[in-house]
Amino acid sequence: MFTLAEVASLSDIQPTYRILKPWWDVFMDYLAVVMLMVAIFAGTMQLTKDQVVCLPVLQSTVNSKAQPDTSGKADFTTVEPTTGQGEEVSMGTLSFESAPTVTPGFFLSGATASQYQPTESGQELKKEQKDSSGRKTNLDFQQYVFINQMCYHLALPWYSKYFPYLVLIHTIILIVSSNFWFKYPKTCSKIEHFVSILGKCFESPWTTKALSETACEDSEENKQRLTGAQSLPKYVSTSSDEGSPSASTPMITKSGFKFSADKPMIEIPSVTILDKKDGEQAKALFEKVRKFRAHVEDSDLIYKLYVGQTVIKTVKFIFILCYTANFVNTISFEHICNPKVEHLIGYTQFECTHNMAYMLKKLLISYISLICVYGFICLYTLFWLVRIPLKEYSFEKVREESSFSDIPDVKNDFAFLLHMVDQYDQLYSKRFGVFLSEVSENKLRGISLNHEWTYEKLRQHVSRNAQDKQELHLFMLSGVPDAVFDLTDLDVLKLELIPEAKITAKISQMTNLQELHLYHCPAKVEQTAFSFLRDHLRCLHVKFTDVAEIPAWVYLLKTLRELYLIGNLNSENNKMIGLESLRELRHLKILHVKSNLTKIPPNITDVAPHLTKLVIHNDGTKLVVLNSLKKMTNVAELELQNCELERIPHAIFSLSNLQELDLKSNSIRTIEEIISFQHLKRLTCLKLWHNKIVSIPSSITHIKNLESLYLSNNKLETLPAAVFSLQKLRCLDVSFNSIAVIPVEIGLLQNLQHFHITGNKVDVLPKQLFKCVKLRTLSLGQNCITSIPDKVSQLLQLTYLELKGNCLDRLPVTLGQCQLLRKSGLVVEDHLFDALPSEVKEVLNQDTSIPFANGI
Repeated sequence: MFTLAEVASLSDIQPTYRILKPWWDVFMDYLAVVMLMVAIFAGTMQLTKDQVVCLPVLQSTVNSKAQPDTSGKADFTTVEPTTGQGEEVSMGTLSFESAPTVTPGFFLSGATASQYQPTESGQELKKEQKDSSGRKTNLDFQQYVFINQMCYHLALPWYSKYFPYLVLIHTIILIVSSNFWFKYPKTCSKIEHFVSILGKCFESPWTTKALSETACEDSEENKQRLTGAQSLPKYVSTSSDEGSPSASTPMITKSGFKFSADKPMIEIPSVTILDKKDGEQAKALFEKVRKFRAHVEDSDLIYKLYVGQTVIKTVKFIFILCYTANFVNTISFEHICNPKVEHLIGYTQFECTHNMAYMLKKLLISYISLICVYGFICLYTLFWLVRIPLKEYSFEKVREESSFSDIPDVKNDFAFLLHMVDQYDQLYSKRFGVFLSEVSENKLRGISLNHEWTYEKLRQHVSRNAQDKQELHLFMLSGVPDAVFDLTDLDVLKLELIPEAKITAKISQMTNLQELHLYHCPAKVEQTAFSFLRDHLRCLHVKFTDVAEIPAWVYLLKTLRELYLIGNLNSENNKMIGLESLRELRHLKILHVKSNLTKIPPNITDVAPHLTKLVIHNDGTKLVVLNSLKKMTNVAELELQNCELERIPHAIFSLSNLQELDLKSNSIRTIEEIISFQHLKRLTCLKLWHNKIVSIPSSITHIKNLESLYLSNNKLETLPAAVFSLQKLRCLDVSFNSIAVIPVEIGLLQNLQHFHITGNKVDVLPKQLFKCVKLRTLSLGQNCITSIPDKVSQLLQLTYLELKGNCLDRLPVTLGQCQLLRKSGLVVEDHLFDALPSEVKEVLNQDTSIPFANGI
């Protein structure tokens, strides 16, 4: 026989799962334990004390009380019917201590026993004893034992014998049904993971600190509400968790921190200070919760399994109650037994007593009471499952009580588990919701970020850029550290790959800030911060993957002068760009778009009257519609790079104020249209580099004011004399073509300061070249030049000379007479430089800082 502890272990669930056991499941577990005790107690009693005692019924008594059984089968009649519930009964040891007294020496076998009459005289009995022969064997006792055992099986109802075992089996089934969802592999893995995460979230220091911070914020809000502030404080953001920003200034919609009028930020007490270990653990919990939600929210297996086991328990309760009612009357103290062994015993009928009937009756009543309570609880559970949608869970109450208004509602198994936890303690769900909030996660990141990126560390990352401005570049951080806004002397701020960048009101301290870079960084700003940027920001760079990443507040920076947009702006997304809002940028002068446009968006013409420079860098997508360029009458600089242009667009000829045209990296083969440039009186710079131009038309002479001409990386083979009639030309770049001869007419360019012919087939340098005495840069590398004339000494302003990659065997000694030329500006093979006289090398090795600077 097994012990109670062994059976009770079936209902043992890990203590950590108790938070998923509502009160009805706990109560039913206790009821199941009590039913187990009833079954084991009844079974033990049957094994030790179950007795059936039978006595023969005389013929006259039989005739008067019950007729003999003529069917040839054993039957019994219940004398004292009782009500109860069937349970299993085990056979006990029979005893004859309570049997009636029988005179020793009398046998109940054969005809003698059947003819025995209790009224005979003692003398007749003695006479029979004397007449009998044989040895005394006490067979009368064995006959009663035989009858007792036979009648136990024939006369006693099966429900009285097996009642305890039925109770045990039913209880075990109920226990298994109650805890099956904790054991089934498809559900227990999710449950175990959920309980583990829930416990860590509940005990995490960040949970307490986040809720405490919310309390501090609420206290501050109440304080401000009680003081009745009549106007918007200096650093108060109108963007709150509950409301939306004003229509005129689209700022951040969820502000993690509140600001007061007396100081830039509310300094949260030490509750916001987390040590590094706690911060890292909280970050890991946010990631675990995110992954667990994605894993569990896609199915409802746990919910279905719980509903299924509840239905099974309800059906089991109804079944037990129904069949028990049919057998309750079979438990009785008295029974009539007709064993049909008259040839052995001499009697046909016996009256038996079952001494456990009274106890079984009481146990059966107790069991019925317990199973009824159990059933009513099952019905209540079903009602609870149907009454509310358990596959949906709303954190609305938590959102109302805290500042984390972005806690999302969940569904399916995730929602069901949270409903079950609420039956244990709603505080678990509230604390768990903190780790579902992006606002909470951002606050944690902000605290960790501010702890790591102090003012001193940020100061070490400040550098000077090419424009000699103080610049800070922050890359792949979780947010913008608060200490950044304490760098009041910063000129340029670059934020790259910072998904949760938030610009707070403290940016108003950065009075020198004029340039901001947002690379894949959809920054959110508070209203006060926006007001500062609107009045002070002059240059903005926005790099994005999708057009939706462009912050809406960009189009409201009325004092912005330079805007750089780098990202996907193809024709399908042009309607989403929002460039129509550029009309608000009344002071915008430079618009730089690096994208994949197929046409210039018509909306750009809204700002055409303001623009002085338009730059479009395509990724190789052909730009076909350029008519809107005609409206940009004030554009002075125009760049159309990598747009697959095959000819110079005619719309350009209408830009009367155009001064610089750059058509780099296109597919232009002919430039016959260049004659139309004569209408562009202000054109001074023409860049046609990296194309497929094979010749320069003589009509180029009509561009009389041209000062810079870039034709590098084309397919030119000759330089026409017409080029050298441009008397104002100061820069000529024909590098990386197939030019073999430098025309002698080059000497006519008296204003030429920069001449680049690197990467061609030139073998001789004309002496007229050195009449261009204003030359400062001369690039002759990667040609076939065999010698450098001594007249190079006439180039007194020369600061850069490239000769590397030619067929030179020596350098002219007269290089030393080029007063501004130094070794740093001389690009030549080392052995040629070493072959120069020592006095020339000394001149070239002199300190170049002052002369070179003056030359530049």
